[in-house]
Amino acid sequence: MVRSTQRTLALGFGAVLLTAAGSGAEVKALVGGTLVDGFGATPIRNSVILIEGERISAVGTVGTLAVPDGAEVISTEGMTVLPGLWDMHVHLMINGHADYDHWDRTYPPLFRDVIMPSSAHQLLMAGVTSARDLGAPLEDSIAVRDAINRGDIPGPTMYMSGPFIQHEPYPGTETFRWGVDGPADGRAKVRRLAEAGVDVIKLIDQDQMTEEEVMAVVDEAHKHGLKVAAHGHRPEEIRRGLRAGVDCFEHTGLATAPGYPDDVLVMLAERTAQMNKGPLFWTPTVEGLFNYDYVRDHPEMLDSTAWHLGLPSEIIADIRQSWAHPERLGYFQITPLRKPTLKTKIDQLRHAGVKLLIGTDSGIPMKFHIQSTWNELDIWVREMGIPPMEAIQAATYWPAVHMGVADDYGTVSEGKYADIIAVQGDVMRYINLLQRVDIVVKHGKQVK
Repeated sequence: MVRSTQRTLALGFGAVLLTAAGSGAEVKALVGGTLVDGFGATPIRNSVILIEGERISAVGTVGTLAVPDGAEVISTEGMTVLPGLWDMHVHLMINGHADYDHWDRTYPPLFRDVIMPSSAHQLLMAGVTSARDLGAPLEDSIAVRDAINRGDIPGPTMYMSGPFIQHEPYPGTETFRWGVDGPADGRAKVRRLAEAGVDVIKLIDQDQMTEEEVMAVVDEAHKHGLKVAAHGHRPEEIRRGLRAGVDCFEHTGLATAPGYPDDVLVMLAERTAQMNKGPLFWTPTVEGLFNYDYVRDHPEMLDSTAWHLGLPSEIIADIRQSWAHPERLGYFQITPLRKPTLKTKIDQLRHAGVKLLIGTDSGIPMKFHIQSTWNELDIWVREMGIPPMEAIQAATYWPAVHMGVADDYGTVSEGKYADIIAVQGDVMRYINLLQRVDIVVKHGKQVK
């Protein structure tokens, strides 16, 4: 049927045919699917997407947009077609191991060549074509990002923070956590990261820093054109972050309080009302907390071999051994008290006008890069009551806006990089279909 459509339509759209033929670039056509383009409008039925080289050259429908002769036709009939997903909070350097002390002692020599490439490949196979890594050794972060960009290893387009900036690194974590001793030192640390080529600054535990240190870190980052993502676990972290002008908060809180304090909500509403500053973004990362007890009691995701991709057998065995008794993990013991607060906090943030982004904390205990992103979307829609289109935009359009790359990414539209996924069935009705992405195209190349 697709080939017949191609023959019929190719006669009626000579401009597309000439453009494609004249450039000499390889042309692909995704034909027949329902396109959710990322802009939030009604999905486009019987869509046609033409890809010329790395970029999208035209978007239309069967009957209005011809497929050029000689194009490689990829049928998307019966599928939902979307922009490639973003995951705005991943940790490539960890892969679900439950003992951080052991991991940090054992595996840093393998981060660059084994662990981080495995994580990146898993993300790509899950339909994540762009991701923000928030915390890893500096040189490894830059090396892996650049290797992906050169095409040496498979993975999403990565935006790397390198080491966390905080008051004092935890013992044994100094390679990926940098302490700050005074405002001048905070500026020096940020300059070092900026000169190394990071894409974003990660700030944590800012309630343990002086106000002057926080202000210096954020100001220096902005002078270098870098956004600042800051932890939002505790109310004072949020207050200091807002006063300093951070661009995005992470997580929904370690505290078991039922919601954010009133003064924090007032500050959030005041900030989001300042339209000249643009949206205030927040990556809530709720899936790891919300799904813990289910995964503990229904270990099918743990038994899946999908997360083994790129990992040697001895590392797989070590990871599995670390959560042999998932009910005993100290990491999650407070989760039953935190879980009931999550929806309230999500509702408070949305009511305050904060723009939420999909991110997962992927890599934390029992959470794997190939599974986490679709689970976050599923929890947003099924448990948090967020409309599917809003959730999809939080994983496509808004991350690209926040990172300042919306001219190239975030939607399926003319001129942008062809980062596109397709999934059998109606994702707008059944968001969890994203657990099995059928087609992944990154920069015009079909990688799945």
